[in-house]
Amino acid sequence: MSNDAERPAARPTITDVARHAGVSKGLVSFALNDRPGVSAETRARILASARELGWTPNLRARSLSVDRSYALGLVIGRSVDVIAADPFFHSFIAGVESEFSTAGQVLVLAQATPGREETATYRGLAADKRVDGVFLSDLRAGDDRVALVRELGLAAVTLGRPDVESPFPSVSVDDGRGIRAAVEHLAALGHRRIAHVAGPSTMLHGRRRAEAFTTALVAAGLEPTAIIETDFSAVDGARATRELLGLGADRRPTAIVYSNDHMAFAGLAVAQRAGIHVPHDLSITGFDDTELARHTFPSITSVATDAFDWGARSARLLLATIAGQPVDDVELSEPRLVVRESTTTAPESESARH
Repeated sequence: MSNDAERPAARPTITDVARHAGVSKGLVSFALNDRPGVSAETRARILASARELGWTPNLRARSLSVDRSYALGLVIGRSVDVIAADPFFHSFIAGVESEFSTAGQVLVLAQATPGREETATYRGLAADKRVDGVFLSDLRAGDDRVALVRELGLAAVTLGRPDVESPFPSVSVDDGRGIRAAVEHLAALGHRRIAHVAGPSTMLHGRRRAEAFTTALVAAGLEPTAIIETDFSAVDGARATRELLGLGADRRPTAIVYSNDHMAFAGLAVAQRAGIHVPHDLSITGFDDTELARHTFPSITSVATDAFDWGARSARLLLATIAGQPVDDVELSEPRLVVRESTTTAPESESARH
């Protein structure tokens, strides 16, 4: 009796994809390896055929034949609980995987404390070609990872522009523009005492957002009530909010600009527990416009960025770099302020004072 029915189906091959798409095997190879010479329409047809047939690359065979690992790394230098709570990384990684799923790539994730542990992690990833390249996230002032990764001979893409000389292409967004938009919105509503719950000044985007906050206030003829630095976590955002709400009646802010959404969520909870009504007593804004911002009560006014697109475009840029294609820095669309229920005109006492 035949056991054919019990045998697993044969794994689809490039030949199967070529037959299904009606093209040559060579053209399929070019398309699946993201090499030039394939029209956008033909590439799309080939990728659709690969998905329909359930084709996946034989990474072991490919890596042995071309001395590549077909793996790319993302080392995150934050605590595990902050990573788990921060929706930016979830969306960014989803964007990366949307490109890797058809490019035959694997994403290697690692968490490491900045310093010796982080350096050892990068060296370990580079050893024996465990990865072909890395995404450099959360850029720091004078970031020594740029020189380290260059020394290790890895390809890389920086998320943002470093403040040191870099041989790597970058994918960046003017997040300072988003902070300025939030301040301009609050100032137009009559707020004069505006505070900022910032990220760590050691991170370039945390520093740049704080600088943009101060610049926007000066342009509006105001001075910051306070700028409180945090580690970007909800716990630290709550701590900063309690500190701000503990200021005297003449110093307490009527509006707070948070450097990410989940600190704004924490701040909203702290204010409500203290009997402070948002937005009538206190207006708040977030950053990243995560899905939850639309569903809290009140819903959160937030700066919208597209972390998924950031991940997808970073992945394409890193793959092009590894393939030896010419690349340029990528500037993402400007962030925009999405106004919701958490902001309104300044309290009457504040407006009357000015």
